[in-house]
Amino acid sequence: MQTSFYVAHGRFRGIFSWILSTDHKRIGLLYLCSILSFFIVGVTLGLLMRLELFAPGRTIMDAQTYNALFSLHGIVMIFLFIIPAINASFGNFFLPLQIGARDVAFPRINLLSWYFYITAGILAISTLFAPGGPPDAGWTFYTPYSIITTTSVSLAAFAAFVVGFSSILTGLNFITTIHRLRAPGMTWFRMPLFVWSVYATSWVQILATPVLAIVMLLLIFERMFGVGFFDPAKGGDPLMFQHLFWIYSHPAVYVMILPAMGVISDIIPVFSRRTIFGYKAIAFSSMTIAGVGYVVWGHHMFASGMSETARWLFSFLTFIVAIPSGIKVFNWVATLYRGSIILGTPLLYSLSFIFLFSIGGLTGLMNAAVATNLHIHDTYFIVAHFHYVMFGGAGFAFFAALHYWYPKITGRLYDETTARVAWLIVFIGFNVLYFPMFILGWQGMPRRYFDYPLEFTNAHMISTIGSWILATGIVIMFVNLVLSAARGRNAGNNPWGGATLEWQVSSPPPAHNFEEIPQISKGPYDFN
Repeated sequence: MQTSFYVAHGRFRGIFSWILSTDHKRIGLLYLCSILSFFIVGVTLGLLMRLELFAPGRTIMDAQTYNALFSLHGIVMIFLFIIPAINASFGNFFLPLQIGARDVAFPRINLLSWYFYITAGILAISTLFAPGGPPDAGWTFYTPYSIITTTSVSLAAFAAFVVGFSSILTGLNFITTIHRLRAPGMTWFRMPLFVWSVYATSWVQILATPVLAIVMLLLIFERMFGVGFFDPAKGGDPLMFQHLFWIYSHPAVYVMILPAMGVISDIIPVFSRRTIFGYKAIAFSSMTIAGVGYVVWGHHMFASGMSETARWLFSFLTFIVAIPSGIKVFNWVATLYRGSIILGTPLLYSLSFIFLFSIGGLTGLMNAAVATNLHIHDTYFIVAHFHYVMFGGAGFAFFAALHYWYPKITGRLYDETTARVAWLIVFIGFNVLYFPMFILGWQGMPRRYFDYPLEFTNAHMISTIGSWILATGIVIMFVNLVLSAARGRNAGNNPWGGATLEWQVSSPPPAHNFEEIPQISKGPYDFN
């Protein structure tokens, strides 16, 4: 096993060899460790919320504390986990390896992006101890309440502003790297589909994220100086805040899900021993999703009083964006058809992704229909749909990527039996936790409520029990991975038999990736 990358790398030693490193692999691992840390914080907050909702009335906290918990849970899980989870960690580590480059185009800017990210994380967590208490306006910061509340909304909004810079810098770096540093012979249609997904995601990051930065600054200025941007009492327009917020935040959904789709597109060919079906269709669908995703934000606002013309137009566009997603699902299933399937843990998480994301996508079409949307708007149905897409989609793909690339990152193999048990518990726990929320929402249970009537008790109890099952599976998974890093069997260079370039170098990869820049003469999924 190669150890030079981890033991003796650069002119610094100890922790400084990591936090001052410009090597894309070390920065990817810095992101990965930071992201997992914030994930643990977000999961803990979520478990506390579910404990409170186990029974009607006050259980372990009061209403104000509950409001603060769900707000901070959303901020941490959206801005500090799901958005950067795959792109910033695995994208940083494997993008240069997959295109045959020695590093990203701008190594120092890459390190700066991590510093922005970790600064934003510290700012977000510090709201727990800030004067006025944690923010209680939700992760969407909706005005006018986010203007009049005395909690630390400004600090949380500034954290979102800072993390936006991290996202923009990462996107610029990846686009330049893909355009300028591909190995000789690696044409656009010889790139792995994970690279295509990162490329599409990066365009969304650099074009949509500045809108978030602007709206967060406007919110902070209004809170600090009383400028009437969004407060109707001062001539402002609270709907303008929603438009600006969702112009960023709906494309941000694709920042979360496109890299996940790229991971699935890389794993399925390896574990079915077949060339990916419809390579170009999957590549172009990634770009289509990124493009159409900019113009569908209005379906979040059907209940806001927008015109009938705007309603049917946004509804139509939302249905349109489902087509390229359906193309991907069809091609993944077609790749599996009559393949020599190896049912490893990465494939189990990938199959779970397809199943759960399909449920999330189909319920998303229900949201796209105006009449149905008005019935389920701001109910637990939306909570369930969102988590099936984001956690069932991006979260399970993150776990798939973690298990798929674990041998390459560590040089070790994890215990496969324990990993499969953890997957089963996670899959069961996820569905027990979130599926009852569809029923709750359809029956009219509003989201973000501290208390509820007796008729909703059974569904909430089942959902809370599901959170315990899910957390148990996550703990087993992480314990297995941590222990295997120290005592797992040697993985070798290519334990899965992958054909993409990262599997052609040692595990872990050497400091400069390749002794000689490779010459590419075939596609990324040619197993012959």
